[in-house]
Amino acid sequence: MNRRLAALAEPFLIYKLFRPAVPKGPDLILERRRIYVLPTRHGLLFAAMLAVMLLGSINYNNSLGFMLTFLLASLGIISILYNYRNIAHLHVRSGKAAPVFAGKEARFTVHVHNPEHLPRCALRLTTAGGNPAIIDVPGNGTTTVELAVAALKRGRLSLGKITLSSTYPLGLVQAWAYADLDMHCIVYPRPADHRHMPAAPKHHHGAQAGQAAGSDDFLGFRAYMSGDSPRHIHWKALARSLPLLTKKFSAGETPDLWLDWSALPLLDNEARLRILCRAVLEAQRGALAYGLRLPGTEIPPGQGALHQHRCLEALALYGEPRP
Repeated sequence: MNRRLAALAEPFLIYKLFRPAVPKGPDLILERRRIYVLPTRHGLLFAAMLAVMLLGSINYNNSLGFMLTFLLASLGIISILYNYRNIAHLHVRSGKAAPVFAGKEARFTVHVHNPEHLPRCALRLTTAGGNPAIIDVPGNGTTTVELAVAALKRGRLSLGKITLSSTYPLGLVQAWAYADLDMHCIVYPRPADHRHMPAAPKHHHGAQAGQAAGSDDFLGFRAYMSGDSPRHIHWKALARSLPLLTKKFSAGETPDLWLDWSALPLLDNEARLRILCRAVLEAQRGALAYGLRLPGTEIPPGQGALHQHRCLEALALYGEPRP
């Protein structure tokens, strides 16, 4: 029985012993115990060439052959040290990740800081399924790089594990380290095509109907609010160093536009989300006051870029558990 338990535990112990350590956090330091070094294909070829040169020097008792062999071997050993220190003690920090629509590429901003005076050259940053980025980091400086990840579906997209590697200076060995910056990006649903859009949703009169901004008779001024049309801003007051004001006009009743989940029957969830996403974009483009109703979520009518992001984020995270 004990032998069976030992046989089952042995692979697990080996996995725990040799599993690469992946530090996680918004600000990481690549410590020496998390850096791995192995020869490249060119390095193996270089070692085989040195072995052949050594055998030839021994066979012919050639002093110049011995000198050249040991000189090249010393050069290879020194390149290991330079390759290792090229990524040792680097600081990797997370930056921003702007929201994108499904089907596009999400771009994560990563900052790599070099705390030492010697520059770090030809650093390669790669992610799972993403294109590699090659950067140089000056001494006591910081380099900012954008890592692209395909956003295939809506929701919260994680940057995942970053592999930072280098074959500097001779390409004989490769040193690498892993880092998980715990970065996420909001991926909006893919907007539906115009030909797939249903009839315009119904309007519901809001509590402030009749007081909405129009373009008929001038009523006065009010304090500027984010999302106000530039045509209604009182620019002369701004030129006189007065607070920013917006012109008020009378208008008839302006209904609030409600984008309602229940108004799209006989459609699956993803189709509804794509249609509502297109409706949000169209309402924002038309400078309309619109609200969003989803099962369990209601966003009151509003305008502006912040309101649009709030609605699109609710659509992107619909059905996902809250963190």
